[in-house]
Amino acid sequence: MGRNDKIVVGDYVVLRDRLYTETDEWAKVEGDVVVVGITDYAQKKLRDIVGVELPEVGREVRAGEAVGTIESVKASADLYTPVSGTVVEVNERLYEEPEVVNKDPYGEGWMFKVRMRDPKELEKLLKPEDYARRIREREGIKG
Repeated sequence: MGRNDKIVVGDYVVLRDRLYTETDEWAKVEGDVVVVGITDYAQKKLRDIVGVELPEVGREVRAGEAVGTIESVKASADLYTPVSGTVVEVNERLYEEPEVVNKDPYGEGWMFKVRMRDPKELEKLLKPEDYARRIREREGIKG
């Protein structure tokens, strides 16, 4: 991954090839399917992730709906879906190895995939630059 593929904000990495939610999920569009995970920022805030609860395959979800939970030693956080549609796959590896989310939040640590109903919903998500700006504001990072 080159320098231009990501934005670095303090200790946090934001990838340019996906969209983001206000609640720290990322969405990577692959045709009519959206791969969803939590951001580097979210996993670092949660710290040691010890468990996940993911939505069931076949479940109909609505954009912004809480569809799962991420448990860490420190806290529990809801997992939200960025788009409406049908859950077509979940990352079952995370049931046995939830720590993968800490190691590789943008890759092996993906959470679930949704076949989206309305691509227009993507317009409501944050572009990488906007998400990076939100992190700067929250963390008081200059630049």
